[in-house]
Amino acid sequence: MFPPQQIFQQAATHSNRGVLRALPRLLLLSRNFSSLMDINTGYSGMSSKGGVTLDELPKSHVFTDKLPPDPNVPTPQVADSNQRPKPGLVKNAAFTWIKPEETPDYELLAVSPAAFDSIGLKRGEEKEEGFGKLVSGNKIFEEHYPWAQCYGGYQFGHWAGQLGDGRAISLFESTNPSTGVRYEWQLKGAGTTPYSRFADGKAVLRSSIREFIVSEALHGLKIPTTRALSLTLLPKKKAQRETIESCAIVTRFAQSWLRVGTFDLPYSRNDRNLTRKLADYAIEEVYGGVKNLGGPREESDGGEPDGEPNRYELFYREVVRRNARTVAYWQAYGFMNGVLNTDNTSILGLSLDFGPFSFMDNFDPSFTPNHDDSSLRYSYRNQPTIIWWNMVRLGESLAELFGLGSLVDSPQYLSSGLQPSQVEPLTKRAESIIDRAGIEYKTTFISTYQTLMSQRLGFQTNKEIDMENHFTTALDLMEKLGLDFNHFFRRLADLPISHMGDEDSRVMAAEHFFNENSAVNMPGLAARDKLKEKEKAKKEIAEWLGKWRERLAEEDGGLDDERRQREMKKVNPRFLPKNWVLDELINRVQRNGERDILHKILDMSLRPFEDHWGPESEWAEEDRLCGDVPPQDAGMQCSCSS
Repeated sequence: MFPPQQIFQQAATHSNRGVLRALPRLLLLSRNFSSLMDINTGYSGMSSKGGVTLDELPKSHVFTDKLPPDPNVPTPQVADSNQRPKPGLVKNAAFTWIKPEETPDYELLAVSPAAFDSIGLKRGEEKEEGFGKLVSGNKIFEEHYPWAQCYGGYQFGHWAGQLGDGRAISLFESTNPSTGVRYEWQLKGAGTTPYSRFADGKAVLRSSIREFIVSEALHGLKIPTTRALSLTLLPKKKAQRETIESCAIVTRFAQSWLRVGTFDLPYSRNDRNLTRKLADYAIEEVYGGVKNLGGPREESDGGEPDGEPNRYELFYREVVRRNARTVAYWQAYGFMNGVLNTDNTSILGLSLDFGPFSFMDNFDPSFTPNHDDSSLRYSYRNQPTIIWWNMVRLGESLAELFGLGSLVDSPQYLSSGLQPSQVEPLTKRAESIIDRAGIEYKTTFISTYQTLMSQRLGFQTNKEIDMENHFTTALDLMEKLGLDFNHFFRRLADLPISHMGDEDSRVMAAEHFFNENSAVNMPGLAARDKLKEKEKAKKEIAEWLGKWRERLAEEDGGLDDERRQREMKKVNPRFLPKNWVLDELINRVQRNGERDILHKILDMSLRPFEDHWGPESEWAEEDRLCGDVPPQDAGMQCSCSS
């Protein structure tokens, strides 16, 4: 069983770096905890009515205008006149000017129509030669010279020093003419940069397919995420991973690629100037000003820190809340990133950098999709804890800025820096702010998680008692009986609850939830024992179904099957790109040369709540892809290799 966890437990903090000698000991959040925020809407499948051409799309390079470049490559002209820079330390800089490596032979495998709509590109633009050259690294807009970002990070809990974009190169920013939203475009797998270390700057087709699909799948689920515009095969370019593999490029975009690790690095170097520049850039250019850093202040017994919060405190707390919401979505939909290092944690709370990710098969809270994660640090159970751990690291980096309060803009501080007499009050204030951010993290997580789980179970209202009576007990059943996490909710939506008023009908309905991987079907039990265990399990499920039905009856029209099923299917996906599906997709594209299956899986990922996606002749294949995990593929793990 997986018993309820306490909300808070001490979490490891970093050693005494910088001005803080101690930081809050916070947080272990289990599956038992969790208001929906306004986020990206899912793909509707409708064609865009507008959009502009690639050339007409408004472009900018605000990031490189506002932040300092690598002093070794101070201008695009220097970048053009020299050979590609070798890996090395880059200090006092946010980026390095660098172009993608040209690759004349390429094949545009797929584009996301939903991504075209988000960016404001006209559908069909992918057929133009200029688009193909751009997303394959063979074209740039000279007035918007490309760059690679500099950052550091904690990897598996240990400081890894400078990391940076080792194979991702940003091309420019574009603004959707209709929505006014600005996105930064990147090519992943576009060649070496000063941040490549000992790597080759390439991305293989296998991992590129995975990132392309999951980026758009998370968008389809309405989970905050970075996005993928296109997938391009480089047929003559190969890379050595576990084997020799074909290379590819994913063109991806986000409102910002700033990470917690972006702030980790200058803090580790005591570079106050760059830390402040990055924070001001994030506040003004990423969030659009202090006016967008709102949110209720959470009270605690200790009272509020002295004085009004300055912009850096508001920024920190907004980053914390956004990440709390996103991890609540992950927990509610059984998504696991697999590598939640600080360099993979977005300041916008976006799902970021996809390696050994996975959607949950049979519910197992200790499962990690990363087969290199022997300590289970990044398991499903630990994701809320780890994201908070990363938020404390960000708190360390920004502590001086928000700990100073109104003094952060004083002439004395700006000219002379931190004074010895300021350290103690600054430390006290900063610790208090991080404490309160922890409370906001917990509150936001619980609220978001509870709302999502209520919706998934068909409840129109949230009741505090639902957490223990319905969410926890359902998850305990899934774990004990080996039930598929997401199938459980979708199959629950299919049940005719109006006909389940007696125990016998609920026992019959329980059969609906088992699959070949369920505990009652596992090898090692004699047929008679399997039958006995299954009957016992069906009664346990039937008991839960009875309580669920009683809870629905408490709401107006709760037993109206048509209404309930319609609403539940809006939030419970029929299709998810699970690892077994992606593994088959990769084989069919890479080994068999198929292309249509890639477009099919993309469409299903963008519209995961549908019953069907194509004509009736395709339904059998759709049913298979939406069906139970093949026994040999259950609990599939991946490496970080990409």
